Amino acid sequence: MAEGTNPTSTEVPPNMTIYINNLNEKIKLDELKKSLHAVFSQFGKILEVLAFKTLKHKGQAWVIFEEVSSATNALRQMQGFPFYDKPMRIQYAKTKSDVIAKADGTFVPREKRKKHDDRGRKKKEQHDANQASMGLNPAYAGAYGAAPPLSQMPYMGGRAVPEAPAPPNNILFIQNLPHQTTSVMLQMLFSQFPGFKEVRMIEAKPGIAFIEYENEMQSTVAMQGLQGFKITDDNPMLITFAKK
Repeated sequence: MAEGTNPTSTEVPPNMTIYINNLNEKIKLDELKKSLHAVFSQFGKILEVLAFKTLKHKGQAWVIFEEVSSATNALRQMQGFPFYDKPMRIQYAKTKSDVIAKADGTFVPREKRKKHDDRGRKKKEQHDANQASMGLNPAYAGAYGAAPPLSQMPYMGGRAVPEAPAPPNNILFIQNLPHQTTSVMLQMLFSQFPGFKEVRMIEAKPGIAFIEYENEMQSTVAMQGLQGFKITDDNPMLITFAKK
């Protein structure tokens, strides 16, 4: 079994890379990596998700975070999480990145990444500052008061200013999802909040979904927790209450 390839977490010091095993081996590699990214990006910026087709690495993956604290929170909160019907077993990787670099040969030293990320972070901070000066909370812009870009409003009849949002209810309307999003990815994200019932996607309209909870209090908590969440870097979720 794969456990023998890595020491237990108690023997390995905390680092930026977590090692996951007991993953469902029937899931296609590309879907597995996207789903892992979607589930773990809530804990912090992910530099890379790696999984390999080789028999030796089946059922295993590595998630490399930018910060050790992100890896620590992910390990604690997702330990045993049912991922494609199998509980994940998570521990710190044996080394911070050597195992990854040797495995795929593409790992970029963190110093280079940091310079690149700092530039992106400065741009985001400037954007958030502009939003704040307009009296908007960047995390909730779009859902509360600010009109999202027209490109994110394909179902509003082309108006730049959306109608008043629907009153709180138990169903959430999700927009601006990347087209590769699957119902399984959304289920893993939204089922972390109590009261989750189901995901509904419409094949003819990629990029949107409906998420149902047992009551409006539970749907509100989920909305606040995932508003602006990015499944990919270019697609912050826009979450509103569904119109009934």
